Amino acid sequence: MFYRPEDGHGLPHNPFNAIVTPRPIGWISTRGSDGQDNLAPYSFFNAVAYVPPQVMFASTSAKEDRGDTKDSVAQIRDTGVFAVNIVEYAMRDAMNLTSGAWDRNVDEFAHAGIDKAECDTINCPRVANAPATLECKLTQIVQLPGEANFAVFGEVTGIHMRDDCIKDGEFDVLSFNPLTRMGYRDYSVIREKFSLKRPGE
Repeated sequence: MFYRPEDGHGLPHNPFNAIVTPRPIGWISTRGSDGQDNLAPYSFFNAVAYVPPQVMFASTSAKEDRGDTKDSVAQIRDTGVFAVNIVEYAMRDAMNLTSGAWDRNVDEFAHAGIDKAECDTINCPRVANAPATLECKLTQIVQLPGEANFAVFGEVTGIHMRDDCIKDGEFDVLSFNPLTRMGYRDYSVIREKFSLKRPGE
């Protein structure tokens, strides 16, 4: 099968997200200048550089009460900071609850019963019990082709790691099993890993 996206795929559901999988989930927490906290998951998310450490996530839809985007991007525009919380399998239901298009005045931490903590290097909330959290300072927001498509880039200014996730000096993902996003309404979980040496090592 071959199709051009502009012509449509002819399938019951769009296969694009199912092809680009699995995708890590950035559980983005923000705080507006009015003090309103927000938490929402984004699967167009990844690390993009080592030195200085940098990450990105993309928001691809909008809410009526935010104009051209969603709460996360609107608040980051406002304050210039955000936090990326890593989602473990045990938090899948809470994460899913925060994915709703809630009113801008809803605090998803409270709505989903998630413990909140303060970040150390930025004025922003974080998921208190997350396996890891990356505190980020906005570097740029890039408007992508299409309506409401924004890529947000940030420099990591602080890193939290849960103590039980550090084994023999390494951050051990199998100690918490990261949740990953697939296509349609599907998710997966990391329960196995293996290592490969690079050529010449």
